[in-house]
Amino acid sequence: MSRSLIASTTLLALALTSCTTVSIAESPINARWVGHSAGEFFAKYNPPLSDTDSGSSTIYNWRGGYSRIKTKEGRSVSVSCSAKITVSENYTIRDISVIGDRPGASGKSYCEEVLTAK
Repeated sequence: MSRSLIASTTLLALALTSCTTVSIAESPINARWVGHSAGEFFAKYNPPLSDTDSGSSTIYNWRGGYSRIKTKEGRSVSVSCSAKITVSENYTIRDISVIGDRPGASGKSYCEEVLTAK
C-alpha cells in the first residue's frame, strides 16, 4: 500500500471518530440528587426495598412517594414512584433510573414532581 493511501485512510478514520460524541440531557432527578448522600435521600423518601452489590457500587431498588393526587383531568388517583438508585462505596448517589412512574398532578412524571421538590 502506498503511504498516501494509508495517510488518507487514517485521516478519514480520525475525522469520522470525532463525530461520534453524543450528549445526553441529564434528568431533573439526577440533577437534583447525584452527588448527594443516599442517606439523605432515604431519610426523606423511605428506605430501599432491596439492594444488590455491583462492583464498587450498590444498586438499591426503591419505591416511595405514595400519595393520592388530582390529575389535570380532575380525577383522583393513587400514585407512587419506583427507581433503581446507584450508590458509590462512600454512599454517594451516582445515578437514579426511574423504573415505575405515572403522570403527575402538573406534568407527565409523578416521580419528577416528587423527587425534585426541595
